[in-house]
Amino acid sequence: MLLILLAIAAYLLGSIPLAYIIARWTRGVDLRKFGSGNVGSSNVLQATSKRWAIPVVLFDIGKGLLAVWLARWTGLDIAPQFLVGFAAIAGHNWPVFLGFHGGRGIFTSFGVILAFSPLLGLTVCLIASSLAPLKNLSLGVFIGLLALPMLAYYLANFFDITEGGQVAAGFAALTTLALGRRLIGRRSELSSDLSNGDLLLNRLLFDRDIRDRKAWITRPENTGNKALS
Repeated sequence: MLLILLAIAAYLLGSIPLAYIIARWTRGVDLRKFGSGNVGSSNVLQATSKRWAIPVVLFDIGKGLLAVWLARWTGLDIAPQFLVGFAAIAGHNWPVFLGFHGGRGIFTSFGVILAFSPLLGLTVCLIASSLAPLKNLSLGVFIGLLALPMLAYYLANFFDITEGGQVAAGFAALTTLALGRRLIGRRSELSSDLSNGDLLLNRLLFDRDIRDRKAWITRPENTGNKALS
């Protein structure tokens, strides 16, 4: 019963769409119809500014971090802690307050990682951001997520992880959830001539239907809701 209550609370916490609220409040923009179409920090940055994106990032990280901490504080074991963390991620990805249209849950996932190993979280963050200067952050995130369970398993002592096998298994599930989120969704008109294999590969590696980042962000279906100020 405790696990169920904590999972529901974590889901509701994850469902709080601060990115959407800030974009609406500061620019009158519906993030679901702007830029990438994701309700998350990267799209807030496109719609507003760094000033507003930073609190969104911190809040999204805090969702995952707080969910796991609460589960641990109540005495739950590692596997239930992960389940509560996954509930927070699910809330961010499919928020009840926005008709289940949310973001990718990367920063909320990062919060979950930090709750189990701050050093590993920072390491994965460095791996993920290494390609940002080349405007390939999504590919960097893909590499970081793939490396996550392996680092947790083979370098558990270095990252101060107890029960390395269980934590690595939890991170493998987290990676599956994060990358699986990229694969689902309606095909864009821009990718109508692509094979299913190319479409899935683009989504998996670059988190978009096509390779061209600029064309993806400015595609017609997501340019109809411009800033009001």
